[in-house]
Amino acid sequence: MPNFAGTWKMKRSENFDELLKALGVNTMLRKVAVAAASNPHVEIRQDGEKFYIKTSTSVRTTEINFHIGEEFDEETVDGRKCKSLATWETENKMYCKQTLVEGDGPKTYWTRELNGDELILVSAGVLCLRNS
Repeated sequence: MPNFAGTWKMKRSENFDELLKALGVNTMLRKVAVAAASNPHVEIRQDGEKFYIKTSTSVRTTEINFHIGEEFDEETVDGRKCKSLATWETENKMYCKQTLVEGDGPKTYWTRELNGDELILVSAGVLCLRNS
């Protein structure tokens, strides 16, 4: 089983503004979000298939707790409440489908994949983190 545990720092980010634009986030909020996400601090604790992920930026901190294969409450990157379900896509990659609790909107998901000492987070945009 892969070990995602660690403290991760930003290495590079791709297409985050485009993701927010596709989600309908207005220009002013997008600028704030992109600036805030430019240097996230991510802490992951793992016990088998149980995960705790804390992501801190200058604007907000989010925390999720989940077990692979069990639905959990989460918010999309633009703050909409959803039910999420994480499953293994490959040995080193988890895939999490997000289903909105209310209303309509774009289908969203995220993946986290270990690639050597990098953790690649994809949520339409790409965030590449390195273990620090």
